[in-house]
Amino acid sequence: MRNWFLFLFIFSYLPILAQTDSAVKQAPVVKKAVVAKPKPDSSGRPITPAVPKKVVVVKKDSTARPLKDTLLLAKDSLAAQTIVKVKPPSAYDLYMQKLARENDFFKADKPHYYDMNPLRSYRDLDWLVYLVAFIILLLSIIRLVYTKYFSDLFRAFLNPTLSQRQLKDQLSQSPFPNFLLNIFFAISLGLFLYLVMYRQQYITTNANAWMLIPGLMILVALIYMVKFLMLRFCGWLFGNTDLADAYIFILYLINKILGILLVPFLIILAFCEPEIARIFLHVSIFFIVLLIVYRYIRSYSLVKQYLSFSRLHFFLYLCAFEVAPVLILTKVLLIWLTGNP
Repeated sequence: MRNWFLFLFIFSYLPILAQTDSAVKQAPVVKKAVVAKPKPDSSGRPITPAVPKKVVVVKKDSTARPLKDTLLLAKDSLAAQTIVKVKPPSAYDLYMQKLARENDFFKADKPHYYDMNPLRSYRDLDWLVYLVAFIILLLSIIRLVYTKYFSDLFRAFLNPTLSQRQLKDQLSQSPFPNFLLNIFFAISLGLFLYLVMYRQQYITTNANAWMLIPGLMILVALIYMVKFLMLRFCGWLFGNTDLADAYIFILYLINKILGILLVPFLIILAFCEPEIARIFLHVSIFFIVLLIVYRYIRSYSLVKQYLSFSRLHFFLYLCAFEVAPVLILTKVLLIWLTGNP
């Protein structure tokens, strides 16, 4: 029984002993210096020794960390706790990304395309503006100054049943506007021939324009001057001066109307696009052919009043003296300009 109580007493103190042992283990070890007793000197006084310093040895904790590592750890923990909100891409960004992936022009290895169109040479056509303006100004002056002559001219053209002598007398009263309109016809037809060759690419440069355009105008004037002299000579030779004068009147009447009619076509052929100019070129040629046919019809009805001949003879005359010279001159002119036979 006594042993049993002793055992209970010892068992109740076991936790206290365990705490005491752990505290003793964790407590720093302190080493105390041993102080020796002072010895007396020769005079019998004790010598006071120097008091030694206490040396405290602290056991280093293995779990301690440097300050720098502690700060880095705290920073990493804060970064881990921070929630980064990423802004979603907009529709524009998505479209540009798709464009960069699919479009060839935005790729690094995009293909190269070269412009193979030939460089067009610059053509200074300012002079053509002034030339067309001069033609329009000349026609406007004639129209404003000689208004009655213009009205008589178109009345003679639109009324072929009127007396030829009456019309001739009315128009012969103004010889100067008659001469001006003949000159205007040569200028208008010469420029028209140049523009036709320009649009049909028979001429490629404008270097010889100042020689070619006056040359064409002079050529047209010479042709109709020679024709006028030949008709006068034939009328005197065969004794039919009245017939020759009537035919000359019809010839130059149609020429004056043709010179006035070509003015709007000159503007279109000079300044419009090639497609539009090509269309109106054919329209102008149609009107020229129509006026020439109208001239021959009126001439045939006039000559029939003075002479008796067959239609075959009249057709042979047209082919030999009207159509053939024009075709020959055109062929010679094209050969001279292009150099191709």
